[in-house]
Formats: sequence, structure tokens, C-alpha cells
Amino acid sequence: MITALSPLDGRYANKVEELIPYFSEYALIKHRLIVEVSWFLALSAEHGIKELSPFTDPQIKILENLIKNFDEKEAKRVKDIEKKTNHDVKAVEYYMKEKLEKTSLKKHLEFIHFACTSEDINNLAIGLMIQGAGNHVLLPVMKDLIKEINSLARKWKKVPMLSLTHGQPASPTTVGKEFLVFAKRLERQMKALDKQDVYGKINGATGNWNAHLAAYPKVDWIKLSIKFVHNLGLAFNAYTTQIEPHDYQSEIYDGMARFNTILIDFNRDIWSYISRGVFGQQVVKGEVGSSTMPHKVNPIDFENSEGNLGLANSLLRHLSEKLPISRMQRDLTDSTVQRNIGISWGYSVLAYKSTLKGLGKLELNKKFIQEELDNNWALLAEPIQTVMRKNNIPNAYEKLKELTRGKSITKESVRKFIKELKLPKEDKDRLLKLTPSTYIGLAGVIK
Repeated sequence: MITALSPLDGRYANKVEELIPYFSEYALIKHRLIVEVSWFLALSAEHGIKELSPFTDPQIKILENLIKNFDEKEAKRVKDIEKKTNHDVKAVEYYMKEKLEKTSLKKHLEFIHFACTSEDINNLAIGLMIQGAGNHVLLPVMKDLIKEINSLARKWKKVPMLSLTHGQPASPTTVGKEFLVFAKRLERQMKALDKQDVYGKINGATGNWNAHLAAYPKVDWIKLSIKFVHNLGLAFNAYTTQIEPHDYQSEIYDGMARFNTILIDFNRDIWSYISRGVFGQQVVKGEVGSSTMPHKVNPIDFENSEGNLGLANSLLRHLSEKLPISRMQRDLTDSTVQRNIGISWGYSVLAYKSTLKGLGKLELNKKFIQEELDNNWALLAEPIQTVMRKNNIPNAYEKLKELTRGKSITKESVRKFIKELKLPKEDKDRLLKLTPSTYIGLAGVIK
């Protein structure tokens, strides 16, 4: 939308639209409705509540259709009610009563939102939203990203490449191994997120089932609440104030931020490899790299990803630090902050897709890579002095330092040095066969 305030709803809307069913205002209202309907059904099935007889199959169908048929038009009706109530959760309760007024459930309307505080509904709705978005959007795109990095790691597993430590030439590696490092780092964080429990509570105004017990002292409210939350697919938290304390959310956002930080590191490395010449990028016909320099093909996807990951992490870290804090038994600061969960996820998903797009454009410049290695025979100072140490030749490091530091080293000068060493034939022959391209250790065999 050209008038959107946020780029996630404007420029990038089509790239994050999968999150709309989970983090839009419509999604929040619908998930509140799901919780309210589910609680109404759970109460009807509780034998200790004699005033609420078990619902018949047709009545259950009416409630199921209330959710099934809930669309944007219905959500706008809830928002109209909210204009009068100035309370978003109460508006959902009134909406349900309005929809059921002319049905066989009319006589049971006062059991809608029974004994609930708003946060009983909100925490479960948000838990369902987080779980749904995680399972259906976040984790799948994380897996796609890791799969692509792994694929490139296998493809370039044995391609030798000059390393840079402190920006200076260092012991060679392989392109694939460097990709594999990031794939494994990202995979570890993704697996931790996949195992993260999402918690919920439904225990009243201060977490003690006060009103519940006042109305029905013989009902096992703890057992009913545990069963209800588990049936929603969430883990139960019995120890809360008015709010579920959001610690699990903090754990999720910290995990996402770690994943994002690793991806920033990856983006910057790829950016540097492109700048150095290790990678080229496929030219897209009609695409402009620079408004004034026609020759340029900029690494825009990795730059876009890095920028959006920074935005995501700023929000994720605020969510993580703020949400576990609430004055006494409840303050409202978490409510407005949680409305921004979708934004932090949106910038994350957008970034993952940008990196994926950039990876699809990469072209390995093997000629450049080989030239870099061929111009750095000084790299063999490390294996030579290590073999000298093995054979107890004194001052091995110092002798190689004298030979190589600050000097132009060639293939010939390195081999001349090796031939003059008093080494066993087997060691000397192995060193003489060594080149910067073959000095890659076990990089080519790591899985």
C-alpha cells in the first residue's frame, strides 16, 4: 500500500504476507475469539457446572462456525463494538453474545468469558499466534535458508580459498567449509527455537482462581485449566500473577536475535567475498545497480538483509527485556509492546528471504580464487616451520619469519628453502608437493 506507514505493510508487504494470519489486528481478534469459544465449550463439558448443560452437537456446530466464518467483515464488527466499550477483549465477548443471541445458546450467554480476566484470553491468543507463526512461517524459512547454505557448502566443499585473519592472508580453507560453519551455527539456534515451549494460563485476575472458586467451589479448576491449555496445544503455567510472565517469549526473542546476529555475520562475510572478487553475481536483465555507474552489480540483497536484521534485533531485544517485567500483579506496559511482535518477526522473515535471494545470484570466481592462492606462497611458512619443529630443528619459527615477513615470496624461493632443510625424505617430499591450493587441512572432508 502506497500510503502505508510501515514498509512491512507497503514496500515489502508481499514478502511478509504469510504473517498476516498470525500478527495482524484481524489475527489477534480471531485468536481471542478462538480462546473465548474454546473456554465456553470447556465449561459446558465440565460436569460440576450444573447451570451449563453440555452442548448438543448442533450447538457445538454453531460455535465452530463462529470461528470458521470469521472474516475481515466480522473483525470490523468487533472493532465497531470496541469503539463503544473502549476495551478490545470485552468487545469480543459482546460480539459473541450478539452472534449467539438468536440461537439455542441464548440462555447460556453469561458463561461467555466466565470468571476470566482479559489477560486470560490475551495470553492464550498471543501464545497461539506465536506458535502458529513459528511453526508455519518462521521455522520453515529458517530451514530453507539453512538448507540453501548447506547445499552451497556441499557444492563448494573442495574448492580451496585464501583465508583472511585480521584482514591478512592466512592458512587456506575451502569455500564450502566456510559456508558450513554458518549453516551449523544457524541450525543450532533454529533447533533451540523449535524445542521452545509456548506457555499459557487461565487462572483469573491475580492467578489464584478466586472468582472461579467463589462460583463453583467443588470444581477442580486447576485440573480443568491444565486440560484446557493443553488442548489448545500450549504448555500450562500455574504460577502467574494476572499475566503469564512472558519469560518464554523472552527466550524465543533472544533465540531469534542470536539467529539474526549470526546471519548478520554471514551477510557481511558474503558482502566482503563479493567485494574481494571471490564471488560474482548473476546479472538480472533490466536491473540497475547504480543510478550513475552502469557497470555496477551491487550486493543489495545481503545489504537489505543486514539492515532489516538490525531493525528486527532492536525490537526483539526490547521485547525480551521489557516483557518479563510487570509492576506487582499487573501493569499494562506489556499490552502495547506485544502489538509489535509481528513487526520484529516481519523484519526477520524479510531478511531471511533477502539472504536467500542473494545466495541464488552468487557465482564462484574460481579463476580469481586460484590467483589469490598462487600469489600467497608465504602461507606455506606455517606447515614448513611446523614440520621443522617436529624434527627438532631449532628456531624454526624465527627462520621462517626471517624468510617471509614483509618479503615477496615465490614458489621457487619456498622450494629452495625446503630443499636446503635437513629433513627426512618423506617429510621433505611432502612439503615440496604442498601448494597454497592443497594446504587446506581437513577442510575438504568436514561434513
